[in-house]
Amino acid sequence: MDYFRHESAVVDDGAIIGPGSHIWHFVHVCAGARLGSDVTLGQNVFVAGGAIIGNGCRIQNNVSVYDGVVLEDEVFCGPSMVFTNVTNPRAAVERKSEFRPTRVARGATLGANCTIVCGAAIGRYAFVGAGAVVTGDVKDHALVVGVPATQIGWMSRHGERLELSLDGDDEAQCPATGERYILERGECRIAE
Repeated sequence: MDYFRHESAVVDDGAIIGPGSHIWHFVHVCAGARLGSDVTLGQNVFVAGGAIIGNGCRIQNNVSVYDGVVLEDEVFCGPSMVFTNVTNPRAAVERKSEFRPTRVARGATLGANCTIVCGAAIGRYAFVGAGAVVTGDVKDHALVVGVPATQIGWMSRHGERLELSLDGDDEAQCPATGERYILERGECRIAE
């Protein structure tokens, strides 16, 4: 093995684990799951067989990554945050054929105890605040909070709040790195 697995963790045959990854106490990674390199799975994480986790992701304690969830590189999942996979579950009605995918783009942060309702796409370097409930797509670099989640600002790649209006055209600099950001027609991007 070229990754660390705590003795209490269960990694099923057929799971793919990238080098340099760390799998901690009471984790279960199912057959078919794919984890990139340098991934950290905190205590009590569950990864379903149809989940894909990119390089450098950090998944904190008590998170379940279900079938249909795709995390691109360097995604942070805060403690006890929740993914769903069916929009109208019932215990007595099997709806596995109704699973809806969820994609979280590179560098996004999903705060502690937030919920991502299936079918949502979370943009690059977006930031979902603690406890927020995301019911739809989140734009690249957007900062969303609340129930249901609404956008209140923009975030840099470094995780700093940007002084940008919510829509229209604007420019700002990351206070930590000096990197420039451009807002055009309500879409934020890094200046080239």
